[in-house]
Amino acid sequence: MLPYVIRRCLLLILVLIGVSVLVFGILMTFSPERRAAAYVTSPQQAKDIPKIIQQYGLDDPFYVQYFRWIREIFRGNLGWSLVAARPVGEAFWRYFPVTLEMNCFAAPLVIFCGIWLGSISGIHRDTWVDHVTRIFAIIGWSLPTFLFALVLLMVFYGYFNLFSPGILGDAYSMFIIDQPGQFVRYTGMYTVDGLLNGRPDITLDALRHLVLPVMTYVIVVVALNMRIMRSGIIEELAKDYVITARAKGADKHTVNVKHARRNALLPVITISGQLVALSMEGSISVEVVFNRQGIGWWLAESATQLDMPVLMCICLFMGVVFVVTNLVVDILYATIDPRIRLN
Repeated sequence: MLPYVIRRCLLLILVLIGVSVLVFGILMTFSPERRAAAYVTSPQQAKDIPKIIQQYGLDDPFYVQYFRWIREIFRGNLGWSLVAARPVGEAFWRYFPVTLEMNCFAAPLVIFCGIWLGSISGIHRDTWVDHVTRIFAIIGWSLPTFLFALVLLMVFYGYFNLFSPGILGDAYSMFIIDQPGQFVRYTGMYTVDGLLNGRPDITLDALRHLVLPVMTYVIVVVALNMRIMRSGIIEELAKDYVITARAKGADKHTVNVKHARRNALLPVITISGQLVALSMEGSISVEVVFNRQGIGWWLAESATQLDMPVLMCICLFMGVVFVVTNLVVDILYATIDPRIRLN
């Protein structure tokens, strides 16, 4: 397995090169004047677009601009983020923990709830349990994420005054800003940093602000995992090896869990890996609606302002995430199904 992992890590370099060329090429379809607008920070600069184009070399050939950008990347310079008003690398590590914190709670729920609900639905096919879970899946998968997020926000915060948007409450946010020496951001995730600073009240407040974003993401996304797991269970229960196991007197739990569910997990693992990878860029709708300034929020703001260094950084980051996720999925394949060998 080790040679396979090494080959996939080497492949990561080629993937990142391909992603960078593709995204850079797309951005180059904009005119130099349009790309120069991203560097304008005052009305005075807006009157001197040609000077900005010349200063940043925006009218140079594609390959010149691309290799100039690559050279800066190797120097550790990812560019300047106009949205964050700071270097892209520094801004990334500011926003990334916010998205990671939400995914640490949402991703396990999406995977395990999808497997559990899908298994129950498939095992109890055409019963009231199956009908209820299928209705839940259809409703969850059909709802636009931003609409469901707005509904939850209006109901829980607007009507019941619970679970306010943001990352922390105003009082705790002001405490951290006004007295930075008394609260150290070790990880950037307040649920963890609150405990490390001996402030469980901040951890509880951060958890309270995570309830609606996590609920939105889980309910909308878990439906896909659940439907795939249900289909897999139904297909496996109809196969000959399951019928043979029942004929030999195997109990229902062994047949359903040890045999059918284990084999039905393979397609679910693939989908779960893709969902986890996609979630690492941040659910844009969730972060924008609930005012959680993470990767998704940063990406949305940067796209509207054509903040090209940020777009390139996030695209490269997602390339790494997808390659690593696919590698983990392949390893899990071989772990769950011994018939699969990684050569």
